[in-house]
Amino acid sequence: MNKLTNIQIVTKILLGTFLMFAGISHLTWSRTEFLAQVPSWVPLDGDLVVLLSGIVEITLGLGLITLIKKSAHVGLITAAFFVAIFPGNISQYVNRIDAFGLDSDEARLIRLFFQPLLIWWALWSTGAISFFRKRSQSK
Repeated sequence: MNKLTNIQIVTKILLGTFLMFAGISHLTWSRTEFLAQVPSWVPLDGDLVVLLSGIVEITLGLGLITLIKKSAHVGLITAAFFVAIFPGNISQYVNRIDAFGLDSDEARLIRLFFQPLLIWWALWSTGAISFFRKRSQSK
């Protein structure tokens, strides 16, 4: 197990809280907004995608907060989730879809640059970067 610093623990809990909040909003008050981000090429019903992604976000958020001994693994899975949903953000930009107050090309473009930060946040705050680096060096 990797020993996390206090700042990593705090930021991991913040990310977990953020994900749980976002997941709950997927299932309730922001369903329509999230539906606007589901690319048309996804072969599932858009509302189902929103509901399933909300459940995944709640699960990841809970995992980040509670699965202390598996933080690095949960961080890796969370980062992979952020990679998996990135096409929705790109679709919103390319198709000029207004949602979440992103009502200009500039705003939608700027948002794209925040996804790599979320990926990094998930990996750094959980110690996944150092955990997997040490693990690969020991082989």
